[in-house]
Amino acid sequence: MPEESTPAPNFEARLEELERIVKELEKGDLPLEQSLALFENGMKLSAECKRELDQAESKVEMLIRRGSQMVAVPFEPEKNS
Repeated sequence: MPEESTPAPNFEARLEELERIVKELEKGDLPLEQSLALFENGMKLSAECKRELDQAESKVEMLIRRGSQMVAVPFEPEKNS
């Protein structure tokens, strides 16, 4: 039976998870290994959120840069090789 892939969490879900991780780490009562695992996951979530925010900013800039007219331009995110 093929594995079903779950959709990637949306921005809000990733941000909420990142906030939960920060609160857990701020408590300071976790073992070192667990703290490191949470920190690593938090850094990954932070990078994903930043990438999505950068893409949204690019979309807004494309709309604004059309002089006096606001013209929607197809957005193509930068591809990381």
